[in-house]
Amino acid sequence: MPSHIMHFHKLLILFIATLSATASVSAYGETHSTGLPNFVVIFIDDMGYNDIEPFGAKGIHTPHLNQMAAQGMKFTDFQVSSAVCSASRASLLTGCYHRRINITGAIMPNHNRGLHPDEITIAEMCKTKGYKTACFGKWHLGHHPDFMPTRQGFDEYFGLPYSNDMWPYNPGADDPNVKAHKHKFPKLPLYENEKIVNDDVKPEDQAQLTTWYTEKAVDFIKRNKDEPFFLYLPHTMVHVPIYVSDKFKGKSKRGLYGDVVMELDWSVGQINKALADSGIADNTLVVFTSDNGPWLNYGDHAGLATPLREGKGTTFEGGCRVPTLMKWPSMIPAGKTCDQLLSTIDLFPTIANRIGAPLPDHKIDGVDVLPVLKDPESTVDRKYFFHYYSGGQLHAVRDQRWKLHFEHQYRTLGDREAGKDGIPVKYSQKSISLSLFDLDNDIGETTDVKDKHPDVVERLKKAADICRGELGDTLTETVGEALRPAGKHAPAD
Repeated sequence: MPSHIMHFHKLLILFIATLSATASVSAYGETHSTGLPNFVVIFIDDMGYNDIEPFGAKGIHTPHLNQMAAQGMKFTDFQVSSAVCSASRASLLTGCYHRRINITGAIMPNHNRGLHPDEITIAEMCKTKGYKTACFGKWHLGHHPDFMPTRQGFDEYFGLPYSNDMWPYNPGADDPNVKAHKHKFPKLPLYENEKIVNDDVKPEDQAQLTTWYTEKAVDFIKRNKDEPFFLYLPHTMVHVPIYVSDKFKGKSKRGLYGDVVMELDWSVGQINKALADSGIADNTLVVFTSDNGPWLNYGDHAGLATPLREGKGTTFEGGCRVPTLMKWPSMIPAGKTCDQLLSTIDLFPTIANRIGAPLPDHKIDGVDVLPVLKDPESTVDRKYFFHYYSGGQLHAVRDQRWKLHFEHQYRTLGDREAGKDGIPVKYSQKSISLSLFDLDNDIGETTDVKDKHPDVVERLKKAADICRGELGDTLTETVGEALRPAGKHAPAD
């Protein structure tokens, strides 16, 4: 189907949904145009579980995130659907496992794929209730015009179309032994809406990205304080190559990486100050989280996942469990900690139910977790177990306590020293056999207890079979019955 026809089809669906939403009632009472809450999602790139003070970081002072934790809730078991950039972003915005919508890995500048125009994003869902929407930062869900944020429900966009290392200026770019820099990338563009405003982003520009995104976000909040809004702030940092503005250079005890985290903390402070100054902080949910764990082979230019196992690009907890804070004074009690299994895919249905917006006709995988935000002792109504995919391979399944890994290969540094000064070392490959971990007592996934709990193994195997039937598994050569296609850009003749 041509892209312009798909776009019209989605607009028609949204128009019908908007008509339906005018009469809808959420599970928490009637919604009114003057009482709708605002939503701010701050999405850091490649931040480790141990990179901010509320999660135990040393040598990096994060006063604004400390304050956010004190005023809101800390989530110790918050998961992403994928430990890789594009797939994780697709899941957050659609409420779906990335496997279901066929967004895997990281979309490259030479790729013709992206988020399918028929998928419904949080921004599009919010617009059915009259919300203003904006995205400032890294998009990475397709850089062709039919995939850009302004075609996926966002009124405003400013940022990079994909990762900041997809450019010609990486250190070691001419070194054939540096695997991460083997690609010959084009110049990196900076967009405003659908127009390129800088066709060749340089290091000095990257040093200003956190500041620019923050200034755009603060301005958006101030301009829209009198009407509901959804603000998506997917920061470029701390993805390598890392850069920081002069105002935070040399501020931390963890070198350049710590400086970058401190600037992101400053950004959070600016956002929360703008909300408070505008008199709308009490009625705004602010979410701070990361797209996946740290890129460990970059060493001192990467974060820490301590005490979790491995990092970005793996389905161990170090890749998929991310530091998460939420603040919503009118809804979330202050100073609380939630240890329940929650995920970025839960944001879509939680926001939809709170504002009385209809869910898409197609299936999503997240669940409404507002009761848990109000009371961390409440239970999560999750019908299916959480599934860990890498590409088309189902690597693991879990419930609240137990995680079952199936035999698969994964990348690891092992005991080798990581890279320095922005130059990574190569990973090695290892295999894990069928293994069961008790995450309540072994968060680092160190001790296989499958022989002690055969009943748990069998139960999780059955859950995996249900998952494979829907989403497939190339490890077992299972074809899923509920997969939806990614978008495909057809170049003009």
